[in-house]
Amino acid sequence: MRIALYQPDIAGNVGTILRLAACMGVAVDLIEPMGFAFGDRALARAGMDYAGAASVTRHADWAAFRAAVPGRLVLATTAGAIPLPAAHFAPGDVLLFGSEGAGVPPAVHDAAGLRVRVPMRVGMRSLNVAVSCAIVPDAAQEQIGARPEGS
Repeated sequence: MRIALYQPDIAGNVGTILRLAACMGVAVDLIEPMGFAFGDRALARAGMDYAGAASVTRHADWAAFRAAVPGRLVLATTAGAIPLPAAHFAPGDVLLFGSEGAGVPPAVHDAAGLRVRVPMRVGMRSLNVAVSCAIVPDAAQEQIGARPEGS
């Protein structure tokens, strides 16, 4: 299982997700362009010393990512048809999260084999991407029995 971030905008969110990925034992794919320099101080501050323990692959664009990363795409989206608790995950899934400002374009949305939404109260638009990125992989790992050692 992997986490993929589509053109992320906010360095602090990516740093937080790298820290999360290191702790959960999940690899991260960063699909460029990003809205900040990869060496941004906010990225380092949010990731702390954990970010170096994350397995990170940067991809020049969507086409390079798709050519390099196999597996079913599971898109976390507010427009998802399936509530997270009803989703069925598999070990090779790639959990895809859109940019904070724009989400993903229709072609990327359409490429997903599964689209899920994190349930929330009526009238709330969305969660922070780093928060969603903690909830979805946790649910997926729980379902497939792949929680990190020591859990």
